[in-house]
Amino acid sequence: MIDATQMAQNIRSKEVSPLELVKEVIQKTENINPKLNAITSQRYEKALHEAKTKDFSDKLFAGVPIFLKDLGQEQEGEPSTSGSKLFKDYRATVSDYYVQKLEELGFIILGRTNTPEFGFKNISDSALHGSVNLPDDLSRNAGGSSGGAAALVAADVIPLAPASDGGGSIRIPASFNGLIGLKPTRGRIPVGPSSYRGWQGASVQFALTKTVRDTKNLLQGLQVYQIESPFPLKTLTKEDFQQKSKKPLKIAVQLESSIGGLVSWDAKQAVKKAVAFLEQEGHHITLIDKPIIDGVEAMQTYYLITSVETAAMFDRIEHFLKRPLTTDDMEVMSWALYQMGNNVAAKDYTKAISQWDQYSRLMAEFHQDYDLLLTPTTADVAPKHEQLLLTKQELEHLKRSRNFSLEEQKKAVWEMFAKSLDLTPFTQQANMAGQPSISLPVYRNQEGLALGVQLIAAKGREDLLLSVAELFEKKQQFL
Repeated sequence: MIDATQMAQNIRSKEVSPLELVKEVIQKTENINPKLNAITSQRYEKALHEAKTKDFSDKLFAGVPIFLKDLGQEQEGEPSTSGSKLFKDYRATVSDYYVQKLEELGFIILGRTNTPEFGFKNISDSALHGSVNLPDDLSRNAGGSSGGAAALVAADVIPLAPASDGGGSIRIPASFNGLIGLKPTRGRIPVGPSSYRGWQGASVQFALTKTVRDTKNLLQGLQVYQIESPFPLKTLTKEDFQQKSKKPLKIAVQLESSIGGLVSWDAKQAVKKAVAFLEQEGHHITLIDKPIIDGVEAMQTYYLITSVETAAMFDRIEHFLKRPLTTDDMEVMSWALYQMGNNVAAKDYTKAISQWDQYSRLMAEFHQDYDLLLTPTTADVAPKHEQLLLTKQELEHLKRSRNFSLEEQKKAVWEMFAKSLDLTPFTQQANMAGQPSISLPVYRNQEGLALGVQLIAAKGREDLLLSVAELFEKKQQFL
């Protein structure tokens, strides 16, 4: 499949019409989605009408068909379930600024892609919509929370897919599916009007792509200096996007998990392959023997903040429904986070946010010495569907979490995520510190399963990440 940039150029030059492309993508989706389970809803008739009637002649992504993620990314009048049965019949009343920007760029939206409930997991397996299958191996999960988006791009249904990332939800499925996954700097992409502080700025919208050109062009088109947002950020210039790194970069390499879990031989081989290439290109590599940030402490703050944000969300839902929520309204993992969040004191929440500010400071100091941090994106390949499931005993224990003390709830939540965190311990740091990071598709194991490597840059330096990504792509280091 050609990339979205070329697709749009073909539309502008009238080599193909938007209507032809929309019909082609609909046909592809109908053929392959029964195998992938990547779609939660569709708006094909509206998309066909837009393809017939709209003028795309001056649009950057003129008439390119896409699917939105069914978590946030609200489009007026369309379903938005967040993977939850609480919202199975909900329709958005207003379009998010991010979605409005996508439409301004010329994309035609065909529907929505599958996610886990409220995006809490690194796999996509909501009770409402079911699991998303990895295109390379249908017995495995495509990852989360942007699993449906990744599966559609990996299966060549669409050239890119909108996604979001609150702890790795773009980069994790990018690693599993052999795609490019950029998480921009906090404040780079439009937020609002309904929410401006997704998980206190940890959650960022962007996309999964197959080419650096699409990644770069989409970032240029989406970036905004948004004065009313909590984290306004100076936009990158055209010169920033065009410049290449001429001096050798200083790149630190972290191979071990920051929480002490096992990192597979394949994940380390992926990084070593990237290191060999970067050294060949003249860059300076330093292996660091310990994480810059204490991984266990950081994840404890991450779960604490996530739990409070979850409790606040459910408080709003209770107000809207005019009734209390019960375990029957949500999946057990959501319930456990909700109960913990109800018990966290405001002073402890504030301390956790302040701790994130300290992580941002530590990483800023780190980047005075190193241009980039290179890690595995994930500690192993995409998991089997049953690999991360909780036992019946564990689920029953979590159902009773309302009656636990706060310390017992913290312990239960930590244990609840333990297996999944071992699989993906490298991505959350950039969300907490607000930095840009990117997963690059550089490796397949002997079974043909993909693994990515992650590069993290200082705040605002997506240009550096894209420059290095282009080097990998130009020298044919991608899958």
